[in-house]
Amino acid sequence: MTHDDIEIIGKNVKDMYGTFMGKVVGTITDIDGSIQSVGIDCGSQGLQQIQYEQLVVQGDVVIFIPKWRLDSQRLIREKQLTIRRLKALIDIVSENDDMKIDAEIIHEKYKSKLASLDETEREIKAKLEARLTELDEQMKSAKMLSFDAKVQFKSNEISDATFETVKACTTEIIEHVTHETAEIANVKSRIADLELEVQEITAPPTPDIQESAVSYLETPEPQQIVQTILPEAPTEPVVPHSEPIEATVSTIPEPPTESETTYAFPEPPQQVTTGTSKDDNDDDWLARMEAQ
Repeated sequence: MTHDDIEIIGKNVKDMYGTFMGKVVGTITDIDGSIQSVGIDCGSQGLQQIQYEQLVVQGDVVIFIPKWRLDSQRLIREKQLTIRRLKALIDIVSENDDMKIDAEIIHEKYKSKLASLDETEREIKAKLEARLTELDEQMKSAKMLSFDAKVQFKSNEISDATFETVKACTTEIIEHVTHETAEIANVKSRIADLELEVQEITAPPTPDIQESAVSYLETPEPQQIVQTILPEAPTEPVVPHSEPIEATVSTIPEPPTESETTYAFPEPPQQVTTGTSKDDNDDDWLARMEAQ
């Protein structure tokens, strides 16, 4: 047996969040003596073969790393490196256009690598969604156990110590599920950010807004006259229109001033004198006589 076998056999196995999984009972090695998989006694779940790359020895405990975490870390690492190399290749070509033909071969190689990583990414996303579904079921079960223990405690079916034990265990499970769910969300966010970087690199370049505006405003050569001097003011007198425009404006009469105001006083009655016309008196006398 190798030195690694002695270090791992018989030790307890826990997941990344401290939950006990089982105990290592043996290993399966390759022809060169390297460990391929580890047999773990998981109690009611039976003996399970776990890949050795998913286990990390820390003192007296072996830590189990889920497969989705290893696969997603590998994907992110390879995709980041491919993106950095593509950016470096683009910079080299932009600095020296003569290397464009030679760079196309390497460019196609990196593009095919991104295509293969896209297929791996779809598989990892499916695993993450499946794991989120499992974690959601575990969260519901833990909450149900905790609530049911509370009901049993209130109905005096279990003791206070038993209720506290159930409460502590379910709370620990809920914390583990919450941490793993948050880690999966973080991995999904990092993968989405890498997708945006790939789209920025592989997308065709768009013309600059200023350049497109200039090209749109360009006119034929004879018409490209830029007027930089303002026109001078006309020196000849402006001739008015032959027919002046009459504007009908309703004017409001101004009130008369004090000097222009005339007061009509009543005339005094005229006294019949000798100077008065006799014809008028005769006419009045005849009219009175006829009336009598």
